[in-house]
Amino acid sequence: MMSWHPQYRSSKFRHVYGKPASKEKCYDCVPITCSVHDTHFCAVNPHFIAVVTECAGGGAFLVIPICQTGKLDPHYPRVCGHKGNVLDIKWSPFDDFVIASSSEDATVKIWDIPKHLLTRNITGARKELLGHARRVGLIEWHPTASNILFSTGYDYKIMIWNLDTKEPVIQNPVKTISCHKDVILSMSFNTDGSLLATACRDRKIRLIDPRSGAVLQEASCKSHRVNKVLFLGNMKKLLSTGTSRWNSRQIALWEQGDLSVPLVEEDLDGSSGLLFPFYDSDTRMLYVVSKGEGNIRYYEISSEKPHLNYLMEYRSHLPQKGIGIMPKRGLDVSACEIFRFYKLIPGKSLIEPISMIVPRRSELYQEDIYPLTAGAQPALSAQEWLNGINKGPVLVSLKPGSEILNSLPQFPKKEPSLRSTESNWYQDRTERMAMKEIQKQSGIQENRGQKKVEERLQEDRQMRLSNGFDLFECPPPKTENELLQMFYRQQEEIRRLRELVSQRDIQIKQLELEIKNIRMDSGRY
Repeated sequence: MMSWHPQYRSSKFRHVYGKPASKEKCYDCVPITCSVHDTHFCAVNPHFIAVVTECAGGGAFLVIPICQTGKLDPHYPRVCGHKGNVLDIKWSPFDDFVIASSSEDATVKIWDIPKHLLTRNITGARKELLGHARRVGLIEWHPTASNILFSTGYDYKIMIWNLDTKEPVIQNPVKTISCHKDVILSMSFNTDGSLLATACRDRKIRLIDPRSGAVLQEASCKSHRVNKVLFLGNMKKLLSTGTSRWNSRQIALWEQGDLSVPLVEEDLDGSSGLLFPFYDSDTRMLYVVSKGEGNIRYYEISSEKPHLNYLMEYRSHLPQKGIGIMPKRGLDVSACEIFRFYKLIPGKSLIEPISMIVPRRSELYQEDIYPLTAGAQPALSAQEWLNGINKGPVLVSLKPGSEILNSLPQFPKKEPSLRSTESNWYQDRTERMAMKEIQKQSGIQENRGQKKVEERLQEDRQMRLSNGFDLFECPPPKTENELLQMFYRQQEEIRRLRELVSQRDIQIKQLELEIKNIRMDSGRY
């Protein structure tokens, strides 16, 4: 059965749709790399978007503040220190101002990104990792342990680095895994980082204990030539993309405990573009992005057969060369956004955000689509993980107003001033007057109306919070970057308040119409 003719099944994600950002919210005039290496070329976190760029005489990448949309200055500073082309970049999952890069010069470098706007090129890396004999194609941070980085190169080796040292140059990794006989195309960790899955050019999937380097399982299926492999969260399953023996693009689902035969093999089409899979363990949704095309397919994974359930396809005529994804803690929960891509379009020198949205009418926080998710705090130190301890990620809530573990430095709380006290008193007085007025207008439905009013006031309090940041307790900006961020926050808050006012106007008209109908009905009798 082809995936685009699915049987009907009930799912809260059946109507998820992709919404491209407006032109004002895209990143224009970005010199995207022309490299043909099979990586994403883009890395995103809630503060920055990093993209590999063209650079004469070495490798470089750009780090752009996430709020700095529009046209990019052609002389915008770069991060340039590699002697060869940059092949892969990854942000640290626990520090939004640390990024790792790998290059054709056989090195891996760790960079500190300043918290203010870049004014000049960054050429000095905090750490340099020397160990690979050939170019380094892939890097991955450990998902739960801090300062543990994995790298793999064209010397067929995987090296594990402990960055929790004072030395600026590290020449000896803590572990080298040498079980592969060809180039490693993909690496993926399970949820707690105790297992590593790899896809190799020899068409084999390997399940490895990363600390000992032992190969626990090996899959070699003649009908499926693997390119990318991915752990599916806590479902005890793996997913791979590749091609069939007839050169059609293919998705395969594997049981983690038995890699002898795939659970599902699904042919997609006869195109030649590489398939990049992305999995959201919170919603159990799988996104398949095709390099060289503009489409994004998405599926829902279930533990029961048929396991792989096709949902929809986002279509675009603009082909993507690479793609970045925003961590969950950077999404807009007020818009019911469950995933966000950053699509690299080299033909237009454009980076286009695409939001995957669950259509909901309610303005309240949707707890059913936002379970607890991985935050920005590590569960283990590097040494604890090397000593054999395993822990799952530290989970946080995305609900506005809840404590979000952010990697930004915490500002000291200010003492409440007379001005803030007066504004709070005036606000409470306004809320009380609004409550009385609405209760007068809807006296016939007093009990139900009072409950609605309290819910609305609670929503208004939540609307003042932007990802846990109270706009009324904001410290004054001290730098140009803080001023710019404050400006964009205020613009976003104005947009939300306008939407809220328009929705309130509609609700008031509906209430007036209901009151009029009730009076007409009572007049008849």
